[in-house]
Amino acid sequence: MTDYDDTAHRLTNLEVKVSFTEDLVDQLEQIIVRQQQQIDMLIRQVADLRQPQAGGDGVGRNVRDELPPHY
Repeated sequence: MTDYDDTAHRLTNLEVKVSFTEDLVDQLEQIIVRQQQQIDMLIRQVADLRQPQAGGDGVGRNVRDELPPHY
């Protein structure tokens, strides 16, 4: 094998690795976007849960008031 053939082979291997790396990075970016959307949704849900319930008498509910009597 000549130096040219060896260099061409190494270059081809590097191009293949770069191609796979680019695909992996694209997949990871999609995962990150999806996870960020899920995080944003969860943040909104937590914020909604922390807001006082509408239609009440204006007094915050105590979770202990909702426990069954045997507790």
